[in-house]
This record gives sequence, structure tokens and C-alpha cells, in this order.
Amino acid sequence: MNDEKAETIVPTLDQVSAGGVVYRGSGADAEFVIVRVVPERRWQLPKGLIDEGETLEQAALREVREESGMTAEIVGKIETIEYWFTADWDNSRRRIHKFVHFYLMRHVDGDGSDHDHEVDEVRWVTLDEALQTLKFKSELDLVRKAATMIGE
Repeated sequence: MNDEKAETIVPTLDQVSAGGVVYRGSGADAEFVIVRVVPERRWQLPKGLIDEGETLEQAALREVREESGMTAEIVGKIETIEYWFTADWDNSRRRIHKFVHFYLMRHVDGDGSDHDHEVDEVRWVTLDEALQTLKFKSELDLVRKAATMIGE
């Protein structure tokens, strides 16, 4: 009899999302939008899943609008980040392989008060504040790249 435990196979699901690094101002005066998501109460950049029929750019603009209450315009692509995590999905445990396409976005309108239920607070922060507040290293790197792209 084999006493070794059988490995549990966890199905893998690929997910594609899009989001943005929204800024206003320039140089040392540039500020960036960050959102605090619930229930984790974690500060991050606005991003979310792509809806059927949407382009990456359309999804990024929509997600920024929904999560931050900001209307923005795309200036350029920053990069695509990739990571893995596990989560309950469709009543079973899944291993998620996530790809998030991030765009540099210039603020057009909105003050952060009209965000959706996934967010409990929206802030404009300086580069230094963003680097001290954001949770994920990949997002810290994105904000640094965005600052370089806008001439910080």
C-alpha cells in the first residue's frame, strides 16, 4: 500500500485584465491615482477584468472610471505584468495565471468621489507617497516607469 498522499490537482485559469496609471500635473508636481480595494483594504492601481468584446484599451479606461471615478485618456502603454495566485472560482479552488496590461493615462475629469463598490477610498498622491503606499512591487515599478514617461 502506498502511504504517500496523492497530489491534489488544482485547475489553472488564465485571466487578462487592464488598468491604468492615471496622472495629473508634470515633473515634480505630478500626482497619481491610487485606490483602496475592499475587503482587503489594500492600496493599488485601478485595474480589472476585460469584458467580452472589449479591447484592452477600452477595458483599462472603463476600469479606471469604475474604480477611481476618474475619466482619463490613454497616453501610451507602460507594460504587461504577469503573476500567479490561487482563489476560489466557480465553487472550486483555482490557480490563476494573471496578465494585466497597464497604460499611462492623463486625467481628464472626475475627483474620485464616484467610485464603485469595490473601492472604499481614492487618493491623488505624489510619486514618493505612491512608492510608500502601494502594496505590490510590480505596481511600484509601474509608477516609476510612468513618472519617467511623463518627465518626472
